[in-house]
Amino acid sequence: MEDIKNQYIVISVGIENYGVNILDIDSIIRLKKITRIPKTKPYYKGVINLRGEILPVMSIKKRFGIDNEDYTDKSRIIIIKDDQDEKTGIIVDEVKDVVNIPEEDVDMYAIDSMDELAKFTKGVAKDTYNNRLITLLNIENIMKDDNDEDNDL
Repeated sequence: MEDIKNQYIVISVGIENYGVNILDIDSIIRLKKITRIPKTKPYYKGVINLRGEILPVMSIKKRFGIDNEDYTDKSRIIIIKDDQDEKTGIIVDEVKDVVNIPEEDVDMYAIDSMDELAKFTKGVAKDTYNNRLITLLNIENIMKDDNDEDNDL
């Protein structure tokens, strides 16, 4: 039996493949109407109503500093849950598949403190079955606001 902590949802953002640990994900939904909220961080798109719950939604492209925010019918919102069961949506270009990546196939690397985007990743995994590399995301750091301790809108 495969260990669930080693399972990752593979997403694409632009041409890159990223892995999100399955334990961080609550659900995956189609793109839906997002209500804008004024005076929020630029990477927050607004909020959605998901089954009666109002959730903030961020653009992972904006969070990574990518300006091109074209969405397609493959674009999805991944609902992430944190340790306190707070939920936030992240818009991605595509959800590709689920892979099991043993710990020995993950290369952790030291984060370059000068590279602003490096804090959003925690390693690179070899997906030998599909013959590709997948950058594993550090969801905790992506969800953290730059200047505050809170993740409020």
